[in-house]
Amino acid sequence: MAKEVKFSLVFRDMWQAAGKYVPRVDQLVKVAPAIIKMGCFDRVETNGGGFEQVNLLFGENPNKAVRQWTKPFHEAGIQTHMLDRALNGLRMSPVPADVRKLFYKVKKAQGTDITRIFCGLNDPRNVIPSIKYSKAAGMIAQASLCVTSSPIHTVEYYVELAKKFIEAGCDEICLKDMAGIGRPVFLGELTRKIKEIKDITIQYHSHAGPGFNMASILEVCKAGCDYVDVGMEPLSWGTGHADVIAVQEMLKDAGFKVKEINMTAYMEVRTLVQEMMDDFLGYYIPARNRQMNSLLIGPGLPGGMMGSLMTDLETNLESINKWKEKNGKPKMSQDELLIKLFDEVKYVWPMMGYPCLVTPFSQYVKNMALMNVMQMEKGKERWSMIADDIWDMMLGKSGNLPGPLAKELVDRAKEQGREFHTEDPQSNYPDALDTFREEMKKEGWDMGQDDEELFELAMHPQQYRAYKSGKAKADFLADLEERKAKKASGNGGGASLPQTVTVDVNGVKYNVTIGANDGSAPAASTAAASAAAPGEGNDLTSPLEGKFYLVKNSGDVAVKVGDTVKKGQVVCYVEAMKTFNAIAAECDGVVTQICLTSGSSVAEDDVLMKIK
Repeated sequence: MAKEVKFSLVFRDMWQAAGKYVPRVDQLVKVAPAIIKMGCFDRVETNGGGFEQVNLLFGENPNKAVRQWTKPFHEAGIQTHMLDRALNGLRMSPVPADVRKLFYKVKKAQGTDITRIFCGLNDPRNVIPSIKYSKAAGMIAQASLCVTSSPIHTVEYYVELAKKFIEAGCDEICLKDMAGIGRPVFLGELTRKIKEIKDITIQYHSHAGPGFNMASILEVCKAGCDYVDVGMEPLSWGTGHADVIAVQEMLKDAGFKVKEINMTAYMEVRTLVQEMMDDFLGYYIPARNRQMNSLLIGPGLPGGMMGSLMTDLETNLESINKWKEKNGKPKMSQDELLIKLFDEVKYVWPMMGYPCLVTPFSQYVKNMALMNVMQMEKGKERWSMIADDIWDMMLGKSGNLPGPLAKELVDRAKEQGREFHTEDPQSNYPDALDTFREEMKKEGWDMGQDDEELFELAMHPQQYRAYKSGKAKADFLADLEERKAKKASGNGGGASLPQTVTVDVNGVKYNVTIGANDGSAPAASTAAASAAAPGEGNDLTSPLEGKFYLVKNSGDVAVKVGDTVKKGQVVCYVEAMKTFNAIAAECDGVVTQICLTSGSSVAEDDVLMKIK
């Protein structure tokens, strides 16, 4: 009897692998019936990872989105699954245990069946608690092996990891080949050996970009894989996933039992996805992300990250070229920057202990490489600016690194008085729900059905506050207007930059200036972010482009005007590329002016505050 292989449509990841944003809830609800009519999917990925953060970023409530999005699939008997970053929950940074426990209760209540738990360090201390929490909440616990290619990550390494997860009670195993660089024969051997341990359900996830994944899909299926993640046009291939049509035909030819595809419904979904891209999502999908590129084999960067990387790289290139222009040097092209970045990733990854290149550690390695490139292009040293989150990873605060940290980085850590960690990572992040409950009561915010609004604040504090204030939507609409204006101008339209537009968010009007910032003044995203009258003292400027914050965590005390600060003291942060970069005072003195409000956009060399 032919073995059956079932398909999962990774709809959320299709978008994240292509660009920066995901569809609005009205768009999701519209496309769901057509996905169901296709008749070939037993599972659909509905939320998780960056999905909920981007809902908040464009001013939409993610809890309502998840409930409405999962409902039609449940009614059709299709399982829903989500991406879960273990110790980090749904965000880039570690999450307190009480928030993690609430996480699974909320997602189960909202209609998510399966949680795909992964840790970029493959540290069982991070994954096993999530297995237990999710099962206690009634979810199916799918433990992931984050697959990459290095001297450390052997078949034996992964088999031992699978044994630990199976012993801990996981219901399923996912081979999470997030960059698509797992070699086909390697993956087939790994699948067979896991099945020898236990005939457990195995699901294979891979990205198409480097070019291995069709061969890998065939190998894992021959070895006993049960579910395969697929995408569909117009967002398959490229940095995304293999198209369901090609996978279905390949497996059918190989003798596997697979479901047929309703092609009328396929074309309906294809049309609806294209409409979403034409609406606004296409403005955040770089053309390069629709191409396959074997250059990705070298750096091993994941497809899900490549979507936002190419969008963010535009800003980084502007920053480098602005400096080069000021200093009379020839400008750099995007291709030149991309190759330098890929080469630097290959250089720094082993030195940083071979963390699996998956969120958040792929961003940390990529950010470190990009920061090195940017600093070296400006005549500074490699490693001259290392974000706190990156240090936390290298020092073991988030879990054990798979490989050793380079002596150069060990020495630098000791010079800076930084401590290495061997304790359970969760012990560094105490319970915090009571603090967030108090904040919600103080603000008069509803806790939400099944405490889902409390969960959202606790999981994404900065983004949730910006969502509640309306600032997130104002920033998003301003950015979208800028992209539209640039496109119109490039096509011969009459739009010119900079220009000022008025954005209406729930009845509150924001005047937003869009266009290139020449560095002479802070780029304020809203009227509330305009700078005050200049104070006296030395300028403390931003070393990079991003968003300005006075504190990183909700419980931290912010510096204020009139405070005395010491040289080297951290006084604020610039969040860029999903990490918080600490900005230290460059002299002893008194803060005489804070030039921006928290959450405001900031360009390189913008004045953050004045210290006299």
